[in-house]
Amino acid sequence: MTSKVATMRDAIADLVRDGDTVAIEGFTHLISFAAGHEIIRQGRRDLTLARLTPDVVYDQMIAAGVASKLVFSWLGNPGVGGLGAIRRRIEGDIPEQPLELEEYSHFGMVGRYTAGAMNLPFFPLRSYFETDLPVANPLIRRIQSPFGDERIYAVPPLKPDVTIVHAQRASAGGDTQVWGLLGCQKEAAFAADRVIVVVEELVSEDVIRADPNRTIIPGLIVDAVVVEPWGAHPSYVQGAYDRDNRFYLDWDPITRDEDAVQAWLREWVHGVDDRAGYLEKLGAERLAGLRPGSAPSGAVEYGSYR
Repeated sequence: MTSKVATMRDAIADLVRDGDTVAIEGFTHLISFAAGHEIIRQGRRDLTLARLTPDVVYDQMIAAGVASKLVFSWLGNPGVGGLGAIRRRIEGDIPEQPLELEEYSHFGMVGRYTAGAMNLPFFPLRSYFETDLPVANPLIRRIQSPFGDERIYAVPPLKPDVTIVHAQRASAGGDTQVWGLLGCQKEAAFAADRVIVVVEELVSEDVIRADPNRTIIPGLIVDAVVVEPWGAHPSYVQGAYDRDNRFYLDWDPITRDEDAVQAWLREWVHGVDDRAGYLEKLGAERLAGLRPGSAPSGAVEYGSYR
């Protein structure tokens, strides 16, 4: 199988273009901050950023001026507070960087990705009956069931130009395995035109074939595999490192002040060449403190069962 391994710099340069709709998916863990930072470094502009629960990574990207629109469900600094950089642009405090919003529920976003992945014209939901979201977002539409008198809501498909997913491991051909909490990475990948997979570890096909049920994204839809250990920091990767809670707490006073946000971007994104430089700056001691203890799963026999 042809190798799809690329550096982060080359993958972003080749696959993320100005004006694209970009989805960086991963729910609480497996959030590719490394990819977001490289998009900032390369100066992409006029992106539409899509994501369930956009958190700190999109706050940083929007503060850096890469996006003109946000498609989302709930946003905030999880467990801590708000996202000041996004809020300032929503409220018009920075008129030269306006931000258009398109808001859904969590399930509405999942439905949109699913419709995109299945090439459907819409996705039906038993939702939105006691919310003002259809008023705020006219793309959430009430429709008549073709099989009775019931009326439900529908959302349009979401087909990103690029979906970026972080995972524990992949083969050089792009077969990608994930364990731990899953979000809608699979649906977002299948809905996209181009897919970048960022992984902690590159493994052989034998490893993938020995545990096939962990493969959520097949290599046939992957355009680039980037090996970037610690690429999801400060979010976590199940089995590799824990969530860096200190980072999220530290971000709260930073995001409240635009000058502080821009200073952080200059130091931690533009001020380093790549993720390796970011990790060196973060320090080995801090990284070591995020290593989890052992918690092996049970063995599964894929051959004879006794």
